[in-house]
Amino acid sequence: MVRVLFLGGLGRSGTTLLERLLGELPGVCPLGEVVHLWERDVAGDERCACGEHFSECGFWREVGEKAFGGWHHVDVWRVLALRHAVERTRHIPRLASVRMSPAHRLLVEEYADWYARLYEAAAVVSGAEVLVDSSKHAALAYCLRFAPGLDLRVAHVVRDSRGVAYSWTKKVTRPETDNAEEMTRYSPGHSALLWNAHNVAFSALHKCGVPVTRVRYESLLEDPSAVLRELSEFVGIDPGDMGFIRDGVAELGPCHSAAGNPMRFTVGPVPLRRDDAWRTALPGGQRRVVSALTAPLLGAYGYRGAR
Repeated sequence: MVRVLFLGGLGRSGTTLLERLLGELPGVCPLGEVVHLWERDVAGDERCACGEHFSECGFWREVGEKAFGGWHHVDVWRVLALRHAVERTRHIPRLASVRMSPAHRLLVEEYADWYARLYEAAAVVSGAEVLVDSSKHAALAYCLRFAPGLDLRVAHVVRDSRGVAYSWTKKVTRPETDNAEEMTRYSPGHSALLWNAHNVAFSALHKCGVPVTRVRYESLLEDPSAVLRELSEFVGIDPGDMGFIRDGVAELGPCHSAAGNPMRFTVGPVPLRRDDAWRTALPGGQRRVVSALTAPLLGAYGYRGAR
């Protein structure tokens, strides 16, 4: 069985930082947002976190050979067509249902098998006990429970919705491309609705038999070692002494994260401090809108007292 820790939640919730920290633990290999690998890397040849283009990265080249006999044997457009057919937020009720039609289940299983083959190869190439996929998409996590030979565990990462909303308004350049593309931006109201949808979906995933634990972004930065120890126990590994974390700073080494936030390219010391700029930088009207739209879950996740 290939053990995969899937990091789920809405983007800008700290999943890339968590993935990088997990990647420093012995026996753990971070893969990045595998959901985007097919289009951005296999087809688009964007840069791996190691700095090389995907096609030139020795790690991913070896994974492709072992999984598919080479990436040229991957029908990217078939994978993307399957994704469109089964891996959408609106399909989650069907993915969670015991009454899924046989025809639809075959599509889900075919889609999940592409991931299972990639994970199995990555486990062999890396020699890791646990792979980390920071794809975040709730629908993908529901699909992956149909993957053969996969020991799926999910860390549901949540962050205060107002901090997430503010982050989605920022302009962020994607360094993995050669034409200075910017990452997607959302209005605070839109991101609040997405925050609700993604977090509700992950809150219900355990009902499908998938082990799920919750990680608060704020708790990660308050005591990163404690959170990493809890996650290590969750996936069944020894975290070691975590000597890469000292005095509120993490020393990060290089990795082969295939897609995701630009933070995946960072190597060296990274301060572990909360980003609460939203408290003053997000206009009061927008902050109140986000608070109102997300109030029930904010309370459920322990953010009720935040202003």
